[in-house]
Amino acid sequence: MLEHLELFFKSIFVDNMVFAVFLGMCSYLAVSKKVTTAVGLGAAVIFVLGVTVPLNWLLDKYLLQDGALVWLGPEYADYDLSFLSFILFIATIATMVQLVEIVVEKFSPSLYNSLGIFLPLIAVNCAILGGSLFMQTRDIPNIGLALNYGISSGIGWFLAILAIAAIREKIRYSNVPAPLRGLGITFIITGLMGIGFQSFGGMLTGDNEPPEETQSTTAETQKEKEIKKEIDEDEKAISYNEALNK
Repeated sequence: MLEHLELFFKSIFVDNMVFAVFLGMCSYLAVSKKVTTAVGLGAAVIFVLGVTVPLNWLLDKYLLQDGALVWLGPEYADYDLSFLSFILFIATIATMVQLVEIVVEKFSPSLYNSLGIFLPLIAVNCAILGGSLFMQTRDIPNIGLALNYGISSGIGWFLAILAIAAIREKIRYSNVPAPLRGLGITFIITGLMGIGFQSFGGMLTGDNEPPEETQSTTAETQKEKEIKKEIDEDEKAISYNEALNK
C-alpha cells in the first residue's frame, strides 16, 4: 500500500509530466485558454494514460521483453521483440484515443468542437507515449502499479493544464506588457510553476543525513576496526620476533 501511495504522489508532484520532464507542452499551451476545455482535455488524457499504460505493460511483459515469449514454449525463450515497442505502444494509444474521440463526439459535441484537432492529436502527445516508455524503463513490477502510474501521471498533467488555464483566464484582465502577452507570459508562468514543483522533490526522499544514532554506531564500528588492525599488527610483530629468536 505504501508503495502505491509513494508512486501516486511522486508521479503527480515530483515527476510531473509538464513541470518535471516538459512533455505534452503543445496541447498544454494550445488548449489552456479556457478552464472548461482544459478540464475536458485533461480528463481525456487521464483516461488514455490510465488505459494504455497497463495495456502496454502487459504487452511489454508477455510479448516484447527478451524471453517474454517463454509462455508459448521453451523454444521461444530466446526471442526478443523489444524493437517493436514503439510500434505496438503507439498502436495501443491510437486505438484508445479513437475510442475517446468517438465518445466525446457522441456525448459532448460542444467539447468536441472546442478541443478541435487537439483531441485526435492525443495519439501523438509525447506525454502519453512518455508514460508507457517511463513505465518500461523504470521496470514497474506489476500491473497494479502500472495502472497507478498511468492514472497518477494523467492527474499530474491534468492539474498542470487546469492551473495554467485558470491563471490565463485571470491575466486576461491584467495589465501585461505588450511584448509578453500571449505565449510569452504563459512560458514565464510555466517556468515559475515548474520551479515551484521542484520543491516537492524532497517530499518523499526525506533527509539524506543519517540519524545521530547511526552516525555514532558507524564511528564506533570504525574505531573497533582500527583497534583490531593494531592488535593484528602487534601479534604479527611478536610472531616475527619469536621466529627470529628461535
